[in-house]
Amino acid sequence: MITEKKKQTTLRRNSLGSYLRFMAMAFRINVKSVLEYRVNFMLQFFGMMLNNAAFAAFWAVLIERTGGVGGYGFADIMFVWGFVSSGFGLAHIVFGNIRGLSRIAIEGGLDVYLLQPKDPWLNLLASRTIVSAWGDFVYGFIIMLLLPGIGIERWLIFLSLLVPSALLFSAIFSAAESLCFFMGNSSSISSAISEFLLTFSLYPEGVHAGWYKWILYSLIPSAYIAFVPLHVFQSLSWPLVPLLWGIAIVYILLARLLFRQGLRRYESGNRMDARI
Repeated sequence: MITEKKKQTTLRRNSLGSYLRFMAMAFRINVKSVLEYRVNFMLQFFGMMLNNAAFAAFWAVLIERTGGVGGYGFADIMFVWGFVSSGFGLAHIVFGNIRGLSRIAIEGGLDVYLLQPKDPWLNLLASRTIVSAWGDFVYGFIIMLLLPGIGIERWLIFLSLLVPSALLFSAIFSAAESLCFFMGNSSSISSAISEFLLTFSLYPEGVHAGWYKWILYSLIPSAYIAFVPLHVFQSLSWPLVPLLWGIAIVYILLARLLFRQGLRRYESGNRMDARI
């Protein structure tokens, strides 16, 4: 009995290690493919950073005239924008297909991934990277450098919460895209869910009032992407860090489960593609 448990534990560890190695390999390949077109990479990189900087300028003017929005000052809003930007960017750097899943499924492109030995959900999501997402990712670090009074502990908080933020983005985007298995062409609904998640995360928690606020802690977890991390950052509440990691893992597992349930409804497109 003990030997069998040890075998199962070893298998789980080997499986986890193989998936981590696979993701690292996919990441290296994606980065190399992006860097083949350096001019395009630099244009999209700096273009996204300029886009984010324009919003920062807007908030600077607004806060100067109003004194605060929803209980947030300028530094609070900048942290939220920087943190959400980096989490969003990291999600699209590592899992570039999180918002292309439904298109690939509808076009019959899942066949390529189903024929490979790796988990098709993870394989599909990690098979691409988004170039402009690198601008989003770096933007958050620039904001942190510009914020006043940021010591080593707050930097550690920022870094420790980036992965849960990226996992939450990946989980919700992937789950929204997986609705195509149950509803056919669900692009309008998945786009709406994705936009709601991003929009709600970028505005102060105080502007979200009323009965629908619970949605931000459940179906569209903007609270765990922006509001709770801001509280952790401000108060240095380290005990909340593993809690956010746990919440992110639950969401990512639920997203994977939804995909696997939907996969039972998938009909092959008889595509003859090959992927190396």
